[in-house]
Amino acid sequence: MKLNLHELENREEWLSKGYRLPGFDPSTVRERTMKDPVWLHFGAGNIFRVLPAVLQQKLLDEGLTDRGIVVSEAYDEEILDKAYTPFDNLSLMVTLNPDGNIDKQVVASVVQAIKPSEDMDALVRIFTSPSLQMVSFTITEKGYAVKGSDGRYFKWIEPDLSILPEHPGSLVALLTLLMLRRHQAGDLPVALVSMDNCAHNGTRLYDAVMTFAAAWLEKGLVGQAFLDYLNDPAKVSFTWSMIDKITPRPSDSVQTMLEKDGYESAEIIVTSKITYTASFVNAEPTQYLVIEDWFPNGRPPLEKAGVLFADRETVDKVETMKVCTCLNPLHTVLAVFGSLLRYRTIAETVGDPVLKRFIERVGYDEGMPVVVNPGIIQPEAFIRTVIEERFPNPFLPDTPQRIATDTSQKIPVRFGETLKAYQKRGAQSLSELTYIPLFIAGWLRYLLGIDDQGNPMELSPDPMLPELREKLAGITLGTLRHDDAIRPILSDPHLFGIDLTGTGLDEKVLQYFHELTAGPGAVRKTLDRVLS
Repeated sequence: MKLNLHELENREEWLSKGYRLPGFDPSTVRERTMKDPVWLHFGAGNIFRVLPAVLQQKLLDEGLTDRGIVVSEAYDEEILDKAYTPFDNLSLMVTLNPDGNIDKQVVASVVQAIKPSEDMDALVRIFTSPSLQMVSFTITEKGYAVKGSDGRYFKWIEPDLSILPEHPGSLVALLTLLMLRRHQAGDLPVALVSMDNCAHNGTRLYDAVMTFAAAWLEKGLVGQAFLDYLNDPAKVSFTWSMIDKITPRPSDSVQTMLEKDGYESAEIIVTSKITYTASFVNAEPTQYLVIEDWFPNGRPPLEKAGVLFADRETVDKVETMKVCTCLNPLHTVLAVFGSLLRYRTIAETVGDPVLKRFIERVGYDEGMPVVVNPGIIQPEAFIRTVIEERFPNPFLPDTPQRIATDTSQKIPVRFGETLKAYQKRGAQSLSELTYIPLFIAGWLRYLLGIDDQGNPMELSPDPMLPELREKLAGITLGTLRHDDAIRPILSDPHLFGIDLTGTGLDEKVLQYFHELTAGPGAVRKTLDRVLS
């Protein structure tokens, strides 16, 4: 049982092992898609393969569309070489249910995978096709960064604004160039749909694109008509969305289970850029995708696959509810403290009664009072399911270390928006917070790279790690207070959404940090004291 189109012709063997197979002819779908593409996606990682690609698979299975998705990857093209091309662009979705049952589905909705560095002509041809309706993105929060807090460009952007690059070094530059080509092809309409976990994701995409477009205009490389095209809502949309499906790295236990089936394509791959991938993706069953219904050139009937379409205000409320209160900040709390306490999985971490109480206080006590009910999803039911069912799923092999990746990029949204909401209520309301300041102190304690037993601890990747570690250099467990080293970090609104100094929160963070660094075992002792 090898994952490729030829092997799928032996349907009985797959079906006898419980694998769901495509209910359509992949070859026919590929031919139609390449002639008149409707959907291009950037970001070939696991969340795309397990959610958007599966939604389109459902439409194909039910005869509600006859075309698939073209995918491209600009950051880590090795994903395409290792996890797409060898398997004819097929993937295996493995759903890990809380009761231990496992669903396995072969997904064939991706018809082509394009490497921008090698085949820009194909990418331009698809991007300038009049039939193209939507271009979607799962590129993580940092994929939208253009400038850092110090005004410098982040290292993964590296734009050369002195020329108009035919082979841009970043996705934002690449997208801007492709939009220029679509403009030159006749101002063709298209929807740009961000599906990343950040508030106002469509606007973040717009701001990033406009940074390049405006710079190119200033240098005389493009005309004002290009910017007018980007700003015409009847031609181009920068659509907001909320996506939610916990998708860990490919699991060794899932690999073993598949190999027992006779599945021969289960190797777990780590690219040179430390992307974990495989022919299969493992994820939880729960999922949400809410999208602003703004598509200048039409769209696939994704509502028939479970997508909720709404206006921008509603999408904003849903996104804020999830990202700022009901899931993502709780995940980050578990990631930081789970790492400090050396838990192996998120399920183990939330199984710690004190840490479960911690996220309940962050979510229910400090987050929910500033949540606006979006109407189409109830916040109380959402957060209850997260804490009681989704995080404790013992069959979901997610780790605190994976969730702790890029924490500096997540905090401004996951906690900063709540801090801003309290700040609007007044200084007294802000100063009464307890558990968010405890998290911030815990994150700073995590950055020391020492676990609660006093042993060295590997930190998850983060673009600000070198800078933050330098500021914290010299702080060890059991040393005197280092308020002068901490205060400059707390004053950075790019990190926390607001300047924490002078709010009362800074003093709480400093006190908690002092407690957490008192010596080995101080993290557990502090948690027990504050959350008793």
